[in-house]
Amino acid sequence: MRNQPKYNFFKNTTYALKGLRDIILSEKSFKIELIIICILSIFLVYVDIAFLHKIWMFSSMFLVLIAEAINSAIERVVDLVTKEYHPMAGRAKDVGSSIVFLSIVHAFIIWICLILKNFNSIS
Repeated sequence: MRNQPKYNFFKNTTYALKGLRDIILSEKSFKIELIIICILSIFLVYVDIAFLHKIWMFSSMFLVLIAEAINSAIERVVDLVTKEYHPMAGRAKDVGSSIVFLSIVHAFIIWICLILKNFNSIS
């Protein structure tokens, strides 16, 4: 049996917001990515690109935050299990970092492709 209270939408939302607040306050890379995403989101509001393209571009950035949250969760669990260096702990953290890296590459490719597509249609 799992050590978990009964499902409650409002309590679960509170837990999620508590986790989001914690990651914003404690993870420097999350803060940096969040600031970059805020700036790029403002850019998206004013640039003349198709609405669907804006959605794709925003979603790709949002995926970076999701990946960073997953990476932070992996790092915290590994640190909970052991503070000492262990090759498997290092590999787990490296995989978490690769999740973030791949999401950034994914976002970059989407942004480059859609910006080039829209600029090519102008000229």
